[in-house]
Amino acid sequence: MRPHGFANVNMDNKILERTHTVACFETDANKVLRPKSFMDWAQEMAELHAEQLHFGYEDFISRNLAWVVTRFYARFVNPPKWRDVVTLRTWHKGLERIMSIRDFQIIDKDGNVAVAATSSWVIVNIETRQFTRAHFSIDNDGSVCKDSAVEHSAEKVAMPREGQVHVADHIVSYSDIDMNGHANNASYMGWAMDAIEREVALNREVLDFTINFNHESKPGDCVSIFRCENENGHYVEGRIGDKSVFVSLIRFKE
Repeated sequence: MRPHGFANVNMDNKILERTHTVACFETDANKVLRPKSFMDWAQEMAELHAEQLHFGYEDFISRNLAWVVTRFYARFVNPPKWRDVVTLRTWHKGLERIMSIRDFQIIDKDGNVAVAATSSWVIVNIETRQFTRAHFSIDNDGSVCKDSAVEHSAEKVAMPREGQVHVADHIVSYSDIDMNGHANNASYMGWAMDAIEREVALNREVLDFTINFNHESKPGDCVSIFRCENENGHYVEGRIGDKSVFVSLIRFKE
């Protein structure tokens, strides 16, 4: 089943576009699009476009291969609100070292960029969990678009050593798990926003966020959530023991 409200596909091979009406369950208490909801949209758009370009789920699963997102950056310029009709856009930019880069935009009804994002992906063997080079040929198949939604690729985030506070222990459960059997990348963004101080998360709009996905988590795993804040923004990290599962840096508008 496709996400609620998606319609009117327009694809010129290199760029996939879809219109979407923002649903109430995709917004926060201020009726503004949640970061987690945007990541849900991005994930679905990425898969739909990969299917159209013949390197999607069905093309890879018979070879025991799967796309895995490793880094994601999004800038919330003027994020949409409940009932807004927007256009979602995605394209893949080819290789950057061992990672495939995919960009996203949300365009509002007036043609302005409401959200801009970029993501970095690798292909893994789902049995060995090892990276493969199966996507290298994709860089030369004519489907690459070199336009940039943002000026840089998603960066590595390191949790500061000083000022960390243990916020919660999250048991990976039914609502976190995707069809690959582990916690979905959008779930981590939801955990990160939940870890931010309530007066900040509920009263200030997100400016941008970067999230790194460092290790998978599975049903029953206990992920310890830590946060800290400095002049760069709000950091949140999830760990299983001493292993980092994800690290995020979230900045809010003044």
